[in-house]
Amino acid sequence: VPLTNTCRLSTGLRATKNTLMFFLSFSTVAGLDRVTGLYGQTLEIPCNNGAVKTEDILLVKWKYDKGQGQSGDLMVLNKGHDAVVSSTDDYKNRISMAKNFSLLLSGAKLSDQKTFTCMVAVSDITEYPVAVVIHKSPAGVGISDIAEALEIGKLKKLGDCVARDANPAANITWLRNNEPLADGKGISIKSSVLVDPDTGLSTTVSTLEYSALKSDAGAQFTCSTQHPLGEKLVSSPVNFTITYSTEHITLRVSPESPAEGDNVTLTCEADGNPAPTSFNFYIKGEVVKAENANKHTLTHVSRNTTGLYKCSLIDNPLMESSRNITVNYLDINLSPSGKIVKHAGKALNITLQIDSSEKPAVSWTKEGVKLHKEPKFANLTYSDSGVYECEVTLKTLRRKASFHLVVQGAPVIKYLKKMDAKGQQIVLICEAEGSPKPVVSWSINGTVLNETSHPNGKITHKITVTPSADMTVTCTVSNEFGMMTQDLNVSSDPSGKNDKTQMVVGVVVGLLIATLVIGLAYWLYVKKSK
Repeated sequence: VPLTNTCRLSTGLRATKNTLMFFLSFSTVAGLDRVTGLYGQTLEIPCNNGAVKTEDILLVKWKYDKGQGQSGDLMVLNKGHDAVVSSTDDYKNRISMAKNFSLLLSGAKLSDQKTFTCMVAVSDITEYPVAVVIHKSPAGVGISDIAEALEIGKLKKLGDCVARDANPAANITWLRNNEPLADGKGISIKSSVLVDPDTGLSTTVSTLEYSALKSDAGAQFTCSTQHPLGEKLVSSPVNFTITYSTEHITLRVSPESPAEGDNVTLTCEADGNPAPTSFNFYIKGEVVKAENANKHTLTHVSRNTTGLYKCSLIDNPLMESSRNITVNYLDINLSPSGKIVKHAGKALNITLQIDSSEKPAVSWTKEGVKLHKEPKFANLTYSDSGVYECEVTLKTLRRKASFHLVVQGAPVIKYLKKMDAKGQQIVLICEAEGSPKPVVSWSINGTVLNETSHPNGKITHKITVTPSADMTVTCTVSNEFGMMTQDLNVSSDPSGKNDKTQMVVGVVVGLLIATLVIGLAYWLYVKKSK
């Protein structure tokens, strides 16, 4: 509420030059107008906020409250004259008057926080007091006295957040990953304010004590302050090493499924921070210490290496971990093996013995072609001849064994026939089986068309003949184990109606021939001896 004064003033004044005005805010609080300015800036203090018309004003005078009921003159303006500075103290060189009679105060200080009064003379004198408040944003905000590390479950000082030289004193907020922290479980925040006796500016110090979690590893901590008339200030982030005792220990094996001959590495891993650097390894009843290392290597393991293995902390043997290690092994024995010679019609038993750490996979091939099952020979045929190989696999282990089967026997003519005639020529075909490869001969002269190779013990022999009359043609096949003949009646008639086949078999077993030869040799030996 404005105050009035009936005193009249007639002092001549000179107007001041225009200056830069910085008017921040103006309000009325508890019946008193208030203006807020920024520290170090020029402040504009309004005179009745322009409510009085300029042409009606006879005199304007500015004064301020010095305290203890005393006031100090600043400047005065008489109508038709320039404003005149009447102050003789610090305000002398800091004040001027605007055209609207506002008081312009440069280089605002905290000491300027007082009441300034504008006296206006029209038909009477009216006073317009204004309370001045000076604000200053903090000079900066930062975290100091930072902890080297935080420990899980223990309340420990993280650091001090300092906001310097502010008015009013700054309010500080702590943040973790940009989320505000508040006093509570595992968090303690205490603040204090220090006032500079020379400047009157306040420095706020906020101390954070914090009980860390594992999830705080890599977390960023900051602090911030928001001044009423300034921008938000945020400190540089800090993070911490989070220390905690070992809670879990794990024994790892590499490779996880070792085979005989492998090197196996045992690695002991602990989750403490800082992590333990030395461990005990329990190897087949013996304790092996690994100083400044968490690994132990078993070289060239065998099936006897299979067993239970453990590791523990040296300073806490009860903190341990164990693993069963199974070393894979694979042995095979194929019987018979190598080259096997058998007579056709006989049986052959094949035995594959396997000794392994677990059931392996078995596959067979014949001449490189995969077989769908294990070969069995109850009645050998010439087509059974060939190289057989078995492969046994167990994870990374692989074993192979093979045998070469040769089926032998006296030749047998499978068929003897005549093909369709072309003109006077007739093609005769004699097909036989036997091993070693039979020799084929004919009882008639002819032209040999071809003779097949000897796959699966079979041979096909073709000749071309030109019969001049009906005749009987004989095909003979033989090898070291015997021979066989077969006849075919061939007609000179191209229609071939009189062709008939007759079979004459003469098998001479190689064993019988050998017996006769040995007997004859023995008889000659006895006769010569006599």
